[in-house]
Amino acid sequence: MADKEGEGGKYSMKLNKDFYQRTDVVKIARELLGKVLFTNVNGITASGIIVETEAYSWKERGCHAYGARKTQRNAIMFEPGGFAYVYLCYGMHNMFNVVTNKEGVADAILVRAIEPISGLPEMKIRRGNLLNEFQLTSGPGKLTKALGIDRKLNGKSLFENEVWIEDAGKQIASGNIDVTPRIGIDYAGEDARLPWRFTIKGNKWVSK
Repeated sequence: MADKEGEGGKYSMKLNKDFYQRTDVVKIARELLGKVLFTNVNGITASGIIVETEAYSWKERGCHAYGARKTQRNAIMFEPGGFAYVYLCYGMHNMFNVVTNKEGVADAILVRAIEPISGLPEMKIRRGNLLNEFQLTSGPGKLTKALGIDRKLNGKSLFENEVWIEDAGKQIASGNIDVTPRIGIDYAGEDARLPWRFTIKGNKWVSK
């Protein structure tokens, strides 16, 4: 990891290819908890602590690239780890994913929720009127809207300065992580029951 002074803070470090290009997507999904997701959109930087993730592998039916099937939509998943995969869900919600593993191996991690820490005024403008503050980023479609993430960021390198993730030195102990099946993938059959969703225990920003 390289020092990243300025955008993310003096003591933070931007995650590098050695983090993303490992072969165990489930392990990486766990380790993303506590890391900080940043965007710089139209000159405005916003960020939040990752509190919920889901792992996806080409080997299981929940994945867009199941069976190594490459399409125009999922092509970025076949690149080396360290790219953003942003797709549209239900024709309205942008979903932000982190591509992992080596080139040609289509694994990715969906970031499902963050705890906002900077850029809150702009986040609130992007999200509009909310019933309570925890609706700001407590879900995959909510956080992308708050951070200004849309399909324009699909395929962007996470090593540059539009969208990236930093290690701010916060490690989440195993005892503070809840492990459950992923959400909304009943079509995946038995694979829908894989315990590949990870959340920070007790965090109020986890999706409901």
